[in-house]
Amino acid sequence: MKQREFYYDNAKFLLIFLVVIGHFITTFIGNGVIEQIYIFIYLFHMPAFILVSGYFSKGFQKEGYVLKITKKILVPYFFFQIIYSVYYYFLLDKSELTIAIFKPQWSLWFLLSLFCWHLLLFVFTKIKYSLLVSVLIGIIVGYFDAIGGYLSLSRTFVLFPVFLLGFYMKKEHFEKLTSNKGKLLSAVAIVIMLFIIHYILVDMPKEWMYGSKSYEKLGAGWEGGIIRLLYYGMSLIMIFSFFTFVPKKEYFFSKWGTRTLYVYLLHGFIIRYFRTTNLVPFIKETGSYHLLLIFAVIVTLILVSKPVYIIAQPVLELRMDGVRTMFQRKKMKSRV
Repeated sequence: MKQREFYYDNAKFLLIFLVVIGHFITTFIGNGVIEQIYIFIYLFHMPAFILVSGYFSKGFQKEGYVLKITKKILVPYFFFQIIYSVYYYFLLDKSELTIAIFKPQWSLWFLLSLFCWHLLLFVFTKIKYSLLVSVLIGIIVGYFDAIGGYLSLSRTFVLFPVFLLGFYMKKEHFEKLTSNKGKLLSAVAIVIMLFIIHYILVDMPKEWMYGSKSYEKLGAGWEGGIIRLLYYGMSLIMIFSFFTFVPKKEYFFSKWGTRTLYVYLLHGFIIRYFRTTNLVPFIKETGSYHLLLIFAVIVTLILVSKPVYIIAQPVLELRMDGVRTMFQRKKMKSRV
C-alpha cells in the first residue's frame, strides 16, 4: 500500500486557512498593515491551491475521469450556487431573488474554473509549448472587456497557466524547493517581495491579483499585458516560496488537509454574515484586528471537524463514508 504523502495535505490545510483569514480581513484593507498582509496572502494562496490541483490531475485521461470530476466539482457548484443565491437574498435583503447559474457567487468561481481547467488539459497537453501558449492567452484575454465573470471565463484563462504548471510538475521539483538551498533563496525572495508590496503593490488596484477584470476596468491600456506578466512572475515566486516552507511530516492538522473543500464551500456563509454584524465597526474602532486571526482559526477548525465532515460529505462528495464509519464503530462498541 502506497504511503500517503502528508506534505500536500499540510500544504492544502495551510492554504485553506489563508483563504479564510484572507476573506476575514478583506473588509479591513483600508488599514495599511492589514492591506499589505492582504496583498501578501492573495499573491499566492489561490494560485498555490490551483497549482496543487493541477499536480493531482495527472490521471485526466483515465476512463470515467470526466464523470468523476463532474460529480466532485460541478454538482457541488450548482447546488451551492443556488443555496448562496437564496442565502444572500435573505441576508442582504435583496428586492429580487436572482439565480444566475453561470455567474458564480463569490468564491464559487474556483469550482467552475477548476472544472474547465481539467477539460482544457485534453487540448493543451497536445499543444507544443503549451505552457507558453497558456500564458499568452492569459495575457491577451485582459484586452477584451467582454471576457469577465460570466462562466468565470477571465479567471479560467488567466489562472490556467498555474494549473498547467502544476500538472507538469513532478515530485522532484517539490523536493528541490524544500532543500536548504531552496529555503535560503525563498527567504531572500520573500524579503524582496515584502519590499515590493510595501512600496509598489499597495497602491495598485487589488483586482490585478484576481484575474477577473479586463485591463480597461483596471485603469490600464496597452501596458496591461506587461503588468499581468509581472504579476505572474511575482505570484510564481510567492507560490514556490510557500511550498519551500511547508512541513513534510505528519502533524495534527495533516488529516484536515483532505477536507479543504468543506471549508472552502461553507466558510462563505459565515464570512458574509460576519460582514453584516456590529463586529466590523467594533474592530475598526478599537483596532482589535487580532480578533480576525482568532475568528479564522475557530471557523477553520469547526469546518474541518468530524461532525461537519459526516453531515456535509453526502452533499459535497456524494458519498457517505463518514456516516458508514460512524455506524460501524457504534456496532463494534455494542458488540463489545
